[in-house]
Amino acid sequence: MAVYDVIVVGGGINGAGIAADAAGRGLNTALFEANDFASATSSSSSKLIHGGLRYLEHYEFRLVAEALAEREILLNKARHITRPMRFRLPHRPYLRSRLMISAGLFLYDRLAKRKALGKSTRVDLAASGLFIDAIKTGFEYSDCWVDDARLVIANIQAAQRKKAQVHNYCEVTQVKVIDGLWQVSLFDKRLQKARVEHAKVLINAAGPWAEQFIEQKAQRTSPHQIRLVRGSHFIVPKLYEGDEAYILQHHDKRIVFVIPYLNQYSMVGTTDVEHTADPSQCSMSDEERDYLLEVVNAHFAKPVRAEAIISSFSGVRPLCSDDAEQPQRVTRDYTLSLQTHQGAPILSIFGGKLTTYRKLAEAALAKLAPFFPTMGGTWTDKAFLPGGDIVSLSSWKSQLKNQFPWLPTALLERYATLYGSEAALILAGARCVADLGEEIAPDLYQRELDHLIHNEFVYHASDVLERRTKLGLGYTNDQIATVDRYLQHHCSCNFAYQK
Repeated sequence: MAVYDVIVVGGGINGAGIAADAAGRGLNTALFEANDFASATSSSSSKLIHGGLRYLEHYEFRLVAEALAEREILLNKARHITRPMRFRLPHRPYLRSRLMISAGLFLYDRLAKRKALGKSTRVDLAASGLFIDAIKTGFEYSDCWVDDARLVIANIQAAQRKKAQVHNYCEVTQVKVIDGLWQVSLFDKRLQKARVEHAKVLINAAGPWAEQFIEQKAQRTSPHQIRLVRGSHFIVPKLYEGDEAYILQHHDKRIVFVIPYLNQYSMVGTTDVEHTADPSQCSMSDEERDYLLEVVNAHFAKPVRAEAIISSFSGVRPLCSDDAEQPQRVTRDYTLSLQTHQGAPILSIFGGKLTTYRKLAEAALAKLAPFFPTMGGTWTDKAFLPGGDIVSLSSWKSQLKNQFPWLPTALLERYATLYGSEAALILAGARCVADLGEEIAPDLYQRELDHLIHNEFVYHASDVLERRTKLGLGYTNDQIATVDRYLQHHCSCNFAYQK
């Protein structure tokens, strides 16, 4: 009987990060995700690598310092899907005083070393004409943007390349301990087939379902309760020119981001609303939409109407329950709970945020060190993620342009920023656009789809169009259906279970 050292349940950012770290330390690792990788919370974030400026008001200095330190590590690890971004905070003196904001930014600049990121400064907002007359000045500081779903996929690829077994659409239906080992019952949705695997250690990284997993699948009492908080965003045609983002204050002390998105849109969010339904049933409510519109229209001179909204998305943050009365005050820090059942360890992950996933993974492996005395040491801080091993994104674009001068600029830009150095796999040997194969849908050629099938675990159109590429934002239903038909015809054999 084959026995894994570690089985990770959950293919969001925490599960993917832990699987990659564990496999890189020499542990025989497997990861199973019930749906697609990053199909829940980890593709529904504000897509930021940030310290969390507002968390300073809640005195979460350790979390902020750790997150700030991670920004430049992630900028270096994944140079294609991350980038520095300047954030502008319009000053509203009746909400937060100039002294309070200046002190917060002073602390923000100094809680972690900065190499690639500039310091905070004052900024004149009146000349732009972007804001209402009452807004004259603001503050500007640095954080980072990331393609959240692709960050998950890159970690999944890293785990696989370190010899981990990784499977999406493979649901864990039950776990129990037999003879000191975890017996993990699975149902592979692609093959419509049940199977069983075994592991010395089980890691519960099920995100919003972590508490439910312990109580229903493992039939144990959860050591912590999860508080589900829904965050919603909407996308509109871009509200302004420029690469900077805006962070808008509201009278309830919350903040809302307005972030440039995919060159032609603005992304507005997020909300903090208690979510009591199934985490998989998650969408922006009318109240959340109106709240975000209210905040934007209290700042921008040109009103944004509900009719301008092109798309919206929502995700449920699985926060470790505390005594906070308001959802926005619930800690974003993570809690790791190690239990042993009949001699078999189970490590459960509660809470966390996108920015600190790598540190969370290191903390998880530190918890497991007593069970694996020969396990390797930390390594992920210096290692590139797949696609990230380029000198810089701009130099990589120039290299692609020199090597493939026939490649349309928009396509070159997209390949470089989505795939980084892995774009060379798609373009290998191509001498003209026709060599990319049939154009299955606008700007989506056969070569890219085949790459996604063979290297990025896609199965449904939503895997490709919502998470791997974001192309679906501009597609018609017929175009989406065409992509789905291609996948149904070409990828069934690529999802056979492999040991």
